[in-house]
Amino acid sequence: MTFDLIMRNANLPDGRTGIDIGCRDGRIVAVELRLAAEAGREIDATGRLVSPPFVDIHFHLDATLSVGQPRFNRSGTLLEGIALWGEQRPLRTVEAVAERALRYCDLAVAQGLLAIRTHVDVCDKRLVGVEALLEVREKVKDYLDLQIVAFPQDGYFCSPIAAANLERALDRGVDIVGGIPHFERTMEEGNRSVVALCEIAAARGLRVDIHCDETDDPLSRHVETLAAEAVRLGLRDRVSGSHLTSMHSMDNYYASKLIPLIAESGMHCIPNPLANINLQGRSDTYPKRRGLMRIPELRAKGVNIALGQDSCMDPWYVFGNADMLDVAHMATHAAHMISLDEIRFCFEAVTTNAARAFGLEEYGLTPGCHADFVLLDARDPIEAVRLRADRLAVVRRGRVLAQTPARETVLDLPGRAPAVSIAGYGPTWPAP
Repeated sequence: MTFDLIMRNANLPDGRTGIDIGCRDGRIVAVELRLAAEAGREIDATGRLVSPPFVDIHFHLDATLSVGQPRFNRSGTLLEGIALWGEQRPLRTVEAVAERALRYCDLAVAQGLLAIRTHVDVCDKRLVGVEALLEVREKVKDYLDLQIVAFPQDGYFCSPIAAANLERALDRGVDIVGGIPHFERTMEEGNRSVVALCEIAAARGLRVDIHCDETDDPLSRHVETLAAEAVRLGLRDRVSGSHLTSMHSMDNYYASKLIPLIAESGMHCIPNPLANINLQGRSDTYPKRRGLMRIPELRAKGVNIALGQDSCMDPWYVFGNADMLDVAHMATHAAHMISLDEIRFCFEAVTTNAARAFGLEEYGLTPGCHADFVLLDARDPIEAVRLRADRLAVVRRGRVLAQTPARETVLDLPGRAPAVSIAGYGPTWPAP
């Protein structure tokens, strides 16, 4: 039997070692020890980790790489970032937004990030971002899965053009209904926006992903309405609640009621640790809140948690490099999730959990799945998160899209080794 590609001697996230992965016609055909076959191309993983590709379940591709335009966010706050975004609006062109997005997609592929859910602002009469990202989705479809969310940045009711523009965007092929209820004029109006947006999603057979309660206000409780609508309308796992940072400020009694409601609904929860530990708590002196949803408590109730990057070099966040392991690494710190089991969970939150929220089909490392995977310069998921491991090879549909040489530093130290590799310093972690 011959294959197009065989990845030899790989470690898998589930703890199996020395595994060969055989690919043909863009599919994984065999996953076994010492695969007795030949291939047009073989790669020796040499006992390193092979993972399904990374998935970014929450991003803003229409804003990426625009940091400093027209000025920098001097306060570092969410509100100044939004004000800056408003200043950018009249300056944006379809060509510029599309080019920045395509450049970012190049970087994403290099990082093994092969699926992105991006929100796009629809509070723009010209729908520049929508037009640009629909064009980008078509251009990248052979090497990256791109979902687009119609996002009424200024509020579905608060903006006089948001409701009509959201419908226009969906009519043009945008995939998902978005919202931002805590930006409406009143709590009541915010709740009404959640109901309206979920009803639009239900009528159109679409998913819904709401920027929900991204605030330090413990009384911002729109996720309660979102969970209830997921049940009422039968949307269930077609619903995602993004951010939910007010959960950091809620009292434990209310949280003890809310978390089971979220679990009952079947919705996904999407924390964005890089951006939110920077943007939240800005009005605090000390102690200072670092707004993040209650990840361990939600996980304990069986809620699917998927981590998003949110921003990369834009008005809200000056850092970022399309590295979902950086997101997982930050989550382990910000959410106090540093046990071995919790670190593995954070790895899953940027791979399998995120793929589940995305709705990716035929994703994984079993026969029949798409031949999409990443070779990491680490032995297991714990080391991958600890090191934010280099991506040595990125494979999509059985074709190698990107390669990076293993990193080694040459030393000149009398009596010591001539070179070191950072990936060679970790202990052997127990299998899951």
